[in-house]
Amino acid sequence: MAWLRFLFLTALIAIGGSGAARAGAPTDHLAADSEARWVSFDLTDGNQIRFRTLLNGHWVDAMLDTGVTDTAMSARLARKLGMKPLVQGRADAIGGSVPLAWTALERVEVGGLVRLGGRIAIIDADPRVSGSAPVDLFIGADLLSRHALDIDFSAKRFRLMPSGRMPFRGAIVPLQLDPATGLYLTELRLGERQQRQIIVDSGDGGMLTLARPAWRGNEHLGGPVTTGMAWGLGGPVTTELTILPELRIATLVAETIELRIEGEGGFSARKGAGGRIGNGLLRRHRVLLDPGARRMVLAPLPGATWPVTRSTSGLMVMQEGDRLRVLHVMRSSPAEQAGWQAGAEICAIDGAAVPADYANGDATGWSVGAPGRRVRLTLCDGMERELVLARFY
Repeated sequence: MAWLRFLFLTALIAIGGSGAARAGAPTDHLAADSEARWVSFDLTDGNQIRFRTLLNGHWVDAMLDTGVTDTAMSARLARKLGMKPLVQGRADAIGGSVPLAWTALERVEVGGLVRLGGRIAIIDADPRVSGSAPVDLFIGADLLSRHALDIDFSAKRFRLMPSGRMPFRGAIVPLQLDPATGLYLTELRLGERQQRQIIVDSGDGGMLTLARPAWRGNEHLGGPVTTGMAWGLGGPVTTELTILPELRIATLVAETIELRIEGEGGFSARKGAGGRIGNGLLRRHRVLLDPGARRMVLAPLPGATWPVTRSTSGLMVMQEGDRLRVLHVMRSSPAEQAGWQAGAEICAIDGAAVPADYANGDATGWSVGAPGRRVRLTLCDGMERELVLARFY
C-alpha cells in the first residue's frame, strides 16, 4: 500500500496545576527479569507505538510516548474507570494549549515495570491523534526515563531494563533529560552545523521536524518546499515540508529524510529545542534510549532505508464514513494549481466509491501515483474533476 500518511503528534508538557495534585509519591518496581519481559506492539497509521497494558487492573490500549512528559489517560477512559479529577491545569501540546486534570493513580504496568501510587494526567484527547486506532493511555517520560528503553522495530516489541545496560551494538548518540521540561534531548548534524537540543519523540509519527531558527541558513540543503498538515493533541498544525538528501546522526548517515519546518513560535521553539526526531526516522533502527547513561544507541535495520512516500496530488484527506474530506491542499501542488480548497468532499475515485477500509487498502494509492497519471475525482455533490499528478517537492 502506497499513500501519504497523515502525521499524528502527541507531545505534551504540563504547565499548571501539577503541584496541587493530591496523590502520594509513586513507587516504581522494575522486575529482576525485566529484560525478558518484551511487550509486543503494532504501529498506528501515523507510525506510533501502540500496545496493550494494565491500568488499575484494566487492560487498555496505550502508546509509548517519550514526547509526553507526564503519563496521561483520555477523559473517556477516566469516566469509564470512575477516576475523578482532583486538580485542574493546562498543558502545552503540539497544536496549542489544552486543558488537563490530575487524579490519583493506583497501579500501571509496562513490561517489567510496575508503578504504584502517584498521579496521572487526564486529557480530553481527540481520538484522531493516533489515526484509525484510538488509544486511551499515553506512557510518558516520567515513567520511562529512569530506565533503559529497548525498541526492536523489526520484531515489533520493546522492553524496559536497568539503566546502563547495552544489549546490542550501534552508533552511540548523546542523550539527556532536559531538567526544565523532562524531554529527551539529543543532537544531529545538518550540513556543517551541529544541531543540539533535538527532542526524541516516539509519539511523533514524522521523521524530522525543525524549528524555524534551526532551519534558517540551511535552506540550500533541501529541495522544493511545500506545506503539510499534522494532527497534535492541541489540534491541527500546518508546517512547511521538504526532502533532505541526507542527515548525519553521530556516525550514521540517514538518506532521503522528510523534513517538516515549524513556523515561528512552534512547539519545539517554545521548549527551547531545535526540533524533533520522530518514529518515522527511529523505526529504521533498533533503538536504545537511556538518558540515565546519557546515550541513545541506533543500529540500522537491514533493508530499512525505504523511500519517502511523496504526494503527487497535493490533497491531504481524511476518511469520514463514505467520503474523503480534504483537510489541506499542499502549496505549489497540482491540486492547488487546479483550485482545490480544504473542505471539499470526495465520494468516488476513478468511478469507484470510497471503500469502508480505505485507509488500509490499495485505494489510497491514487494520491501518490505516478506523475502524469490522470485521476477522476467525483465530489459528493455529483461534480467530477480531473487531477493530473505531478512531482512538486
